[in-house]
Amino acid sequence: MSKVAVIMGSTSDLPIMQDAIDILKEFNIEVDVDIVSAHRTPEKLFDFGKNAHKNGYSVIIAGAGGAAHLPGMVASLSPLPVIGVPVKSSNSIDGWDSVLSILQMPGGVPVATVALNGAKNAGILAAQIIGSSDQEILSKMVDYKQGLKEKVIKGAEEVRNIK
Repeated sequence: MSKVAVIMGSTSDLPIMQDAIDILKEFNIEVDVDIVSAHRTPEKLFDFGKNAHKNGYSVIIAGAGGAAHLPGMVASLSPLPVIGVPVKSSNSIDGWDSVLSILQMPGGVPVATVALNGAKNAGILAAQIIGSSDQEILSKMVDYKQGLKEKVIKGAEEVRNIK
């Protein structure tokens, strides 16, 4: 069974990152959640990044606000795919500092980046990555996408019936 690590820089990021946790659980993907601060617990960051693949993870989702170094630093240490979630934090410049810190990675150290506070999409992307080699997750993703389509079709019918 595949396992995803959802890490964040502080507990204040949890309300945003909960969306990733919830969607992964919806797909029955095992999730481990932890606080790993790039600036306040660098030793923990290095240990986590160097050993994530040895600890059974398939994908890492890293959320961070402000300077948002966590996703990039983890990506520099780990051979696993890292999905960065920029978080609009209390010390943020409208979230743009977080977006750009995660988005603007140097060549050779990619971080897949979702929208500001886009943890749900990070969870979906992690499930899609896992689904590329896990038929059960792939099947659930096909069903999930069909559900999105059906929701839009139903919404369109409701709108057309407004008099």
